[in-house]
Amino acid sequence: MNVLRPALIFMGLLGLWEIVVRASGVPRYILPSPYGVARALAAQWPSLLDHAGVTVAEILLGLVLGTVLGCLSALLIASYRPVRRWLLPVLVVSQAIPVFALAPVLVLWLGYGLASKVAMATLIIYFPVTAAFFDGLRRTEPGWLDLARTMGGTPARTLCYIRIPAALPALSSGLRVATAVAPIGAVVGEWVGSGAGLGYLMLQANARMQIETMFAALFLLAVFSVGLYMAVDAGLRRALPWQAEDGRTRD
Repeated sequence: MNVLRPALIFMGLLGLWEIVVRASGVPRYILPSPYGVARALAAQWPSLLDHAGVTVAEILLGLVLGTVLGCLSALLIASYRPVRRWLLPVLVVSQAIPVFALAPVLVLWLGYGLASKVAMATLIIYFPVTAAFFDGLRRTEPGWLDLARTMGGTPARTLCYIRIPAALPALSSGLRVATAVAPIGAVVGEWVGSGAGLGYLMLQANARMQIETMFAALFLLAVFSVGLYMAVDAGLRRALPWQAEDGRTRD
C-alpha cells in the first residue's frame, strides 16, 4: 500500500497534466505533453544520465559536508559558551544574506567545476542542520542532566550519553529539511556557471527551445530529489525507532 499510493498519485498527476494540455491547446513550447517529455527522455537518455550523475554527486557531497559541518558547529555552540557568543551571531547574520546571491561569488572563487556547486549546496544545508541540532542539545530534559550531575557524570560523558541521544530527533528533523533543499544549491550553482549537470542542461535546452528536453531534465531531478528524501527518511526511522510518528518518543 505504501508503494501503491505514490504510484497512483503520480499517474493521476500525469493524467491531469495530459488533460490540461489537450483541453487548453497550449503550445508545446509553453507546456509539452507527458508523451513528448517521455519521448525526449528516451531519445536523450545517455546524455541526461551523464548530466544527472554530475548533479547527484554535487548534491550528495554537499549533503555530507553540510551535515558534518552543521553537527560540529552545533556541538561547539552548545558545549562552549565563548564559542557560542562568537559563532551564533555569525550564523544568524549569514542567513540574512540570500544564499543565491553568493552563487556568482562562489563560481568566481572556486571556478566552474564541482567545487562551487558543492559549496553552494553545503551553505544551504548547513543552517537547518546546525539550528535543529543545537535546539535539540539545549532542550535536553533538565531532570536527566540533574541526575547525571548527581551521579558524578563529566560534561563530556553527559554530552555523549545524554544530550546527543536526546537531540537526535531534532537533528533528524533538520536532516529532512536539509535533504529537501539540497538540490536547490547544486542547481542554482549550475545555472550561474557550469559545463555539466541537469541545471546546465535545462538552461541549454531552454535557450534552444528544446522544451521537452528541459522538462525531461526537470523530471529526473524531481525523481532523484524525492527518492533521496524517502531514503533519508527511511534511514532516520530505522536509526531512531523510539521516535513516534507525532514526534514524541515511544515508551
